[in-house]
Amino acid sequence: MSTIKISDGIIKDDILVVGISSKSGKGALQIESGDLALDHKALIATLNDMGATGKNDEITRIPGTSTRLVIFTGLGKAHSTYSDETLRRAAGAAARSLAGNTSATFALPASTPSAVKAVAEGAGLGSYLFDQFRGSTKSAQKSPLKTITVYSSLVSGADAKALSLHAETVSRYTNLVRDLINTPPSHLTPASFCSIISDAVKEAGGASIGLKVSVMTDTQLKAKGYGGIIGVGQGSANPPRLLNVSYTPKGIKAKKKYAYVGKGITFDTGGLALKPALGMEAMKSDMSGAAAVCAATIALAILKVPVAIEAWAPLAENMVSDTATRPSDVITIYGGKTVEVLNPDAEGRLVLGDALVKAQEAGDLDAIIDVATLTGAQVVALGTRTSAVMTNNEEFSQHFMDITKISGEAFWPMPLPVELRASLDSPVADMANIGERMGGMLVAGLFLKEFIPDELPWLHLDIAGPAYNESEPHGYTPVGGTGVALRSLIEMAIAAGK
Repeated sequence: MSTIKISDGIIKDDILVVGISSKSGKGALQIESGDLALDHKALIATLNDMGATGKNDEITRIPGTSTRLVIFTGLGKAHSTYSDETLRRAAGAAARSLAGNTSATFALPASTPSAVKAVAEGAGLGSYLFDQFRGSTKSAQKSPLKTITVYSSLVSGADAKALSLHAETVSRYTNLVRDLINTPPSHLTPASFCSIISDAVKEAGGASIGLKVSVMTDTQLKAKGYGGIIGVGQGSANPPRLLNVSYTPKGIKAKKKYAYVGKGITFDTGGLALKPALGMEAMKSDMSGAAAVCAATIALAILKVPVAIEAWAPLAENMVSDTATRPSDVITIYGGKTVEVLNPDAEGRLVLGDALVKAQEAGDLDAIIDVATLTGAQVVALGTRTSAVMTNNEEFSQHFMDITKISGEAFWPMPLPVELRASLDSPVADMANIGERMGGMLVAGLFLKEFIPDELPWLHLDIAGPAYNESEPHGYTPVGGTGVALRSLIEMAIAAGK
């Protein structure tokens, strides 16, 4: 885990990271070093000789004078100011390229405190390595940066410490989400997921910072009527769980109370609607939503945000066996609604149904947000870098979209067309778990909406594509688990606490 600080003092690191952008005109470059003065003319001549372009994700290294290396990270086209997300990604790309080094100072054109925070976050998020399961090749892996200094005179004292703590916390718990996603299903089961989160809660401070963990076993779930979680998990030798992580602010009155609910399928074969072998290995990421809501709740406790959070993670393995749920079986979701399971591979909505009903039992929620790698249709509609937002409250959805401008995570609002709801009708149960194939992402959202009263503001975040990067690393995003949604969940609560 990287240590992050903000300073405008003497640069002690032997690596300096600055920005570079392209101006109009062939080969025109512009160095963007923020508050740090550099000899731009001499450096640009060298950069031109090396063929630097300043495009996004481009890294150019040259020997330094007062430092051993100067790393130029691409910002794209030159602007008078750069968006926070542009800076976050540029810092992340530089940090990724510096694996194997101990420390670096980042001097990027951050013109506001939020931009300084973005640079710190990006550098921290880019400093990630998952090598837990390497054996003979572990020693060859390059460790990420241990110390990150953001060079800026905009913030100092308590403000600098607060921004540093925020960036460190976001990085730490994003990396926890990534680690959980990247852990193979042979080692991450519903039970071990609960143990890992419980240990993370204890390490963070547990009850002393307002955190509490409870776990319902398969026996308890069956006895209390959680038919969705049991129905999905009954085909596996690893029994299901329902994990609750609650955060109650210590010493201050909570300004609001949110429920965060995350889909936690620790591996998804599709059940008796078996998935094709090609690509099934990525289904270890089907618990990304559960990891995000649990990790975000711990992070909010560390940051002492005055908003109460109830995080619920319904956890199960969707496996093939003689005890697996069959197509046309009818199950009863917690609370009494019956569902005909026409497709056992549409399982995430079943476990979420149970958890969404349970989350509302407190009766004093201001809003509820679910996060799920729910549908392949999300990827078809929005690709692998933009997640979907569906809602029963347009004002709340717009508020969330405004929050994503702060978090830097890409989301896009999608409708819940009422005409698609009839496709979920069942001749034998209250509803079926699948409906119209065209618009499948929206149909899944309509299914979940059945468990939400109209008066309770609700968001459904489908992160199916962005949760797991099977392509090349980019910006602060590694290959594998990304940790998407965590930053937005944190910023959402911070905004509610103001």
